[in-house]
Amino acid sequence: MRARPGRFSSWVMAMRPRTLTAGVMPVLVGSAVAYRAGSFNAPVAIATLAAAVLIQIGTNLANDYYDFIGGADTEARLGPVRVTQAGLIAPAAVRNAAFAALGLAGVAGCYLVATGGWPILVIGIVSLVAALAYTAGPYPLAHLGLGDAFVFAFFGVIAVNGTVFLQCGRLSPLALASSIPVACLATAILVVNNLRDADTDRIAEKRTLAVRLGPGFARAEYVTLLAVAFLAVPAMAAMGGYALLMPLCAIPLAFRETRALLSRSGAALNESLAGTAKLHMVFGLLLAAALIL
Repeated sequence: MRARPGRFSSWVMAMRPRTLTAGVMPVLVGSAVAYRAGSFNAPVAIATLAAAVLIQIGTNLANDYYDFIGGADTEARLGPVRVTQAGLIAPAAVRNAAFAALGLAGVAGCYLVATGGWPILVIGIVSLVAALAYTAGPYPLAHLGLGDAFVFAFFGVIAVNGTVFLQCGRLSPLALASSIPVACLATAILVVNNLRDADTDRIAEKRTLAVRLGPGFARAEYVTLLAVAFLAVPAMAAMGGYALLMPLCAIPLAFRETRALLSRSGAALNESLAGTAKLHMVFGLLLAAALIL
């Protein structure tokens, strides 16, 4: 019989540390773009990273709580343990921790607003609202099949370009190009999650794209997202030089994960989830390094 996690371990589990790279990589890539432009600002980069990670933690905790309340997380769940559903932490405590994390993100955001002005205020407010609206409220984004668009925007395009704007005071074609692969690979992580949970989500009327359009569509979406991510690399190299081809070194990992996803189903997709998160991290690190060189 598996030992019951302690209080501290349960809270760490609730925050889903393995997913936090989805918040870190956009800030890292955006900061690398700023460094390349000669405008890197360490205090702003640190504050942006703190806000991004806190929003990610708040989103994870809110997802844990609201998916349990909404009936999407049950004993039939195939994914990693969710602390609310498993009875490891009281639902109210998880909900309050989600609001606390988002509140702390707002505190970090005040400094960023003072630096970047009203555009950052708008981005910050929308990001905080969207973090809750992902699984909360009368029309949760995830239940409407909008989760993919949410992740693509907030953990890719907006996060990277917002980071660049904060440090450079302007955007650039290279910043936009750099945000596309980051967005694609972050979304691919969600696609694997939704593919794995499609059967239980269908019962709970959580109508993700994997539920609405079927597993075949989800697998095709995954392949397309990875393809677009790597096709964006030559476009970046055309803007910034051959060093930006470095992320192509992650192609073998991408092929391996694609082959695995096409042959897996059910709980085995947990391995694809971890593998895709690794691909996202490796690609992001290679891209950031290439931008700095």
